[in-house]
Amino acid sequence: MKGQRYSLDSEARWQSIVSTANELGITIRPELCIYLEKNLWSPELGYPPMRELLARTHDFTGLFCFNDTAAIGAIRAIQDAGLSCPRDISVIGFDDIIVAEYFNPRLTTVRQPLHKMGWAAARLLIKRIQYPDEPYPNEVWFEPELVVRESTAAIPNTSRSRRGDGR
Repeated sequence: MKGQRYSLDSEARWQSIVSTANELGITIRPELCIYLEKNLWSPELGYPPMRELLARTHDFTGLFCFNDTAAIGAIRAIQDAGLSCPRDISVIGFDDIIVAEYFNPRLTTVRQPLHKMGWAAARLLIKRIQYPDEPYPNEVWFEPELVVRESTAAIPNTSRSRRGDGR
């Protein structure tokens, strides 16, 4: 589930998902990709795109969502379609919002090291103020953390056989 076109994070997150999937030997099928369109801060964000996908097909076992809010809406769409998360479709969010740990099922998500990011930004800003002529990095990267909870399950054997490599 790719984020909105106008979101600053959308393309970077999407490229990271594609890159990691390639490293793991997972094929991302374009016909199964869904996109967020609305500008909402509620789970309604992920509900309609997931309902539309489920109306077309159930031929997938996992969904990586642009953010946790969209993931919660997607899970509701899965449940409303008579399916189970994670038994039928595993769902992963991004951001580790507070409600992720309390939602049912508890949401597997990617947590960003926000404290480290803030600390590094403040340190870089102070350094730029103190030494304005010194070079500074254009980008600073931080390693995220996968927080595994209840919204994901093991890969079913039928999915493994589709890949052809036994994984």
